[in-house]
Amino acid sequence: MNLQEINWDFNTAGNWPSVIKASLLGLIVITVIAIGFYYDTSDELSSLDYEKKKEQSLKIEFKDKQKKAINLQDYQEQLTQIEASLYQMIRQLPTEEEVASLLVDISQTGLANGLNFKLFKPDAPINKDFYSELPISIQVSGHYGQLAMFISGLASLPRIVTLHNISIVPDGKEGNLLMSAVIKIYNESKHFVSTDSAKKKRSNK
Repeated sequence: MNLQEINWDFNTAGNWPSVIKASLLGLIVITVIAIGFYYDTSDELSSLDYEKKKEQSLKIEFKDKQKKAINLQDYQEQLTQIEASLYQMIRQLPTEEEVASLLVDISQTGLANGLNFKLFKPDAPINKDFYSELPISIQVSGHYGQLAMFISGLASLPRIVTLHNISIVPDGKEGNLLMSAVIKIYNESKHFVSTDSAKKKRSNK
């Protein structure tokens, strides 16, 4: 078949050899399939790729939740232990009626160790989540050993007492030291729901 002898005018396409017509038809079919793939199948493939990535993410999330579910009992036991520890700490917080007595205990602890109070100033309470904090600014004068015994005595009090912002400088010529600090005592907040009450509320829901 001599291609030069063929009249390539489309108006005479019906007279073209069968091989040429079949090739042209195949080319048209391939073109149509390529266009259809581009506008339809490629979007579906992108969607499929997205779903595969989503599936992997869901598998990882499922495994993570499965591990948590397996360890749920351990987590619940840990939560119970934490709540018990919290309850014990709360029991160490003085009531409002006991705060005045605790202030006396703090000052008596200093006096019993031979310290001279130059400042003992309770400041305004600071409300926290489940407790309120009462800072007391103090200045006491005495020897190093007396200061150490005072701090040890504060730690031995039956209620929680903490010491902050400690500053110690020489005080006079007799070897005395002047300690400035903020003592913090704590009592249960009026707005706090105790562990037992919280459990009862959860069980009633």
